[in-house]
Amino acid sequence: MSARRVVITGLGPITPIGCGAEPFWTALLEGRSGIQPIAAFDASGFDSRIGGEISQIKNIFEFVPKANKRSGKIMARDIELAVAAAYFAVTDAGLNTKCVIDRATERGDAVVASNVDSARFGANIGAGLICADLSELAGALATAAPSGVFDLRLWGAPQPDTGRSCMENLTPLWLLKFLPNMLACHVTIVHDAQGPSNTITCGEASSHLAIGEAFRTIARGVADVCICGGAESKANPMALVRQSLGQRLSKRNDDPARACRPFASDRDGTATSEGGGLVILEELEHAKARGARIYAELVGFGASNDASSVGFPTKPHPEGRGVATAIRKALRDAKINANDIDLIVPMACGTREHDASEARGLAAAFGSHLPSASVMAINGGVGNNGAGTGAIDFIAAALAIKNQTLAPSINAEPIDPSWNLNIKTRGPTDRRVNYAITTAYALGGGQNAALALKAWRE
Repeated sequence: MSARRVVITGLGPITPIGCGAEPFWTALLEGRSGIQPIAAFDASGFDSRIGGEISQIKNIFEFVPKANKRSGKIMARDIELAVAAAYFAVTDAGLNTKCVIDRATERGDAVVASNVDSARFGANIGAGLICADLSELAGALATAAPSGVFDLRLWGAPQPDTGRSCMENLTPLWLLKFLPNMLACHVTIVHDAQGPSNTITCGEASSHLAIGEAFRTIARGVADVCICGGAESKANPMALVRQSLGQRLSKRNDDPARACRPFASDRDGTATSEGGGLVILEELEHAKARGARIYAELVGFGASNDASSVGFPTKPHPEGRGVATAIRKALRDAKINANDIDLIVPMACGTREHDASEARGLAAAFGSHLPSASVMAINGGVGNNGAGTGAIDFIAAALAIKNQTLAPSINAEPIDPSWNLNIKTRGPTDRRVNYAITTAYALGGGQNAALALKAWRE
């Protein structure tokens, strides 16, 4: 039996430059940057004090029914981003999930019938290291330091006067805010997705791997619809510390909009950010039966690992071996050749070593065809969104195919002459795109993935 065909019917980007498919695409075409001085906390003590923050997602209760409002109290920022992305994705796809129906009922709108079988509605979501609520944690820790020095015995042992430990100043459900699988947990509960569910935690490769797994789930007949992608917030002190120690951040604090410079010869690092996206993948006949709009067809997936160093910070493979391997696997899975690809949407995060590794991997995979394929590197405007990075790139690729248009790769000039990449830094640009491929890799783990998309035609 041949594998079932899988199409993309809904897009839910959540980014510093726009939330929802249309605002995001408009911002990309206009070449906007969402990198600014950090406002969420005092970053004055850091070498890099810039990042991408999402101001549009402030009230999570806009994206969940009233019956789920209690769950909002145990949502870390990463979970909020995923729940918002899910709402944008299902509404963009025209899916009448439990969440959509309940919210319509609350507004007094005409009740609509569900058009998705919950038992065959799956979820695969990429997640990162969720930062604890530092103010909440610090407040509790302070109770175990009455003299200014933290006392572990006060923290963990019941006290004679109260019978309680200082640890109990944290809510009993505190830990549930910070488990990586909670993104998928909340999304599946709100939308009543009862099909196969999984969480991928492989750094910046997480979204691509999650989308690839959802693709396989539908192709083998286990589900008809999957919500997939990833989200993460790196707009917090812990993420900024980790990226700073890894020497991955640009220090262009006086020019944040131009700080992250993918593939540019003067690139000096990425920028922390928050965001990501979820998308709706759907079996072709299921999508056609309900009259769904189709952005593109997902036709190939490849993954690899090229961990080549031990220690911190880890280094990418100098020749981009893992990226090249993942691309070749995706092409083989799609039953196409390198010269069929019209568009490449790389991760291109802006660090010197990782951009060099990825560019060499592209050269190895595409060979003499590389200059003929357009390269659309969008992360100069959105930065490093951790587990959500790949989802944003995937959504951009789907929109480019749907609109047969390329967004400019901002901040990519002067283009590094070391590689023969066909990058347009001004735009938008009309471009016939039949096949596209998008790549992702984990900055610190060696995981790589590639996804091949095809323009949809009857």
